[in-house]
Amino acid sequence: QVQLVESGGGLVQAGGSLRLACVASGRIFIISDMGWYRQVPGKQRELVAAITRGGSTNYADSVKGRFTISRDNAKNTVYLRMNSLKPDDTAVYYCNADVLIPGTSVMQTYWGQGTQVTVSS
Repeated sequence: QVQLVESGGGLVQAGGSLRLACVASGRIFIISDMGWYRQVPGKQRELVAAITRGGSTNYADSVKGRFTISRDNAKNTVYLRMNSLKPDDTAVYYCNADVLIPGTSVMQTYWGQGTQVTVSS
């Protein structure tokens, strides 16, 4: 019913930048919180950054000052600008969104398929 599609991942050298985007589509009445998570093999998925519909943000300590999350509510899109990338940032990055579908009263969380970010040293 709802699809999230990420884009913008790739290979970059340490110190470089990337911008990820995630577009939500489908039967959407409203989107509440949106966020970016990342996961490396053998480890749990971890929160990178999150943003409320009103624009309040929070970040993992490891990315504060380097990453910026933003969103465009009219386009159902969330972005993650990543600067000063480090090899430790290498992971699959997933976006998620809390969505209210028309005709329902409960927010549901949806996930994208993930996009690979690789930072070489």
